[in-house]
Amino acid sequence: MTAPFYAASVPVFRHSLGVLAELLRKAETHAREQGSDPEKFLEARLAPDMLPLMGQVQRASDHAKGAAARLAGFDPPPYADDEGGLAEAHARITKTLGYVISLPAESFEDAGRRTITLPFDTLQMSASQYLYNFALPSFFFHVTTAYAILRHHGVPLGKSDFIGNLG
Repeated sequence: MTAPFYAASVPVFRHSLGVLAELLRKAETHAREQGSDPEKFLEARLAPDMLPLMGQVQRASDHAKGAAARLAGFDPPPYADDEGGLAEAHARITKTLGYVISLPAESFEDAGRRTITLPFDTLQMSASQYLYNFALPSFFFHVTTAYAILRHHGVPLGKSDFIGNLG
């Protein structure tokens, strides 16, 4: 039987990181069809005080690798946030996906007994509180915001693009 915290995190991150990569591919295709530079999307944002698309990709990556690592009992690997183009955004997603799926399901078996402390806060949470009230909502916030940025800037996306392939 798969550890419950593994089942509630790794497959979710794997699927939605794939969705995020596909959203970027669709943005690239759309820009090329329109005769414009797809790199323009990387600095696009929904509001002046929000992160641009690249920041959304980086934060989604951080939440996926951070949650998976902490639940598995490891420190998350640091990433430099130095990506400059769409190819590097794709590489970041691929690197994150590779890390997340490399974690063995067995390492999540004790997750329910772990206390999670975020590096930027002294608040301690149970693994359940962390996963369901912080990590997953934060991850989906950034994936959703990336979708919304692209949609707002004319990329023809719909709900099925956000949901992704369920097969």
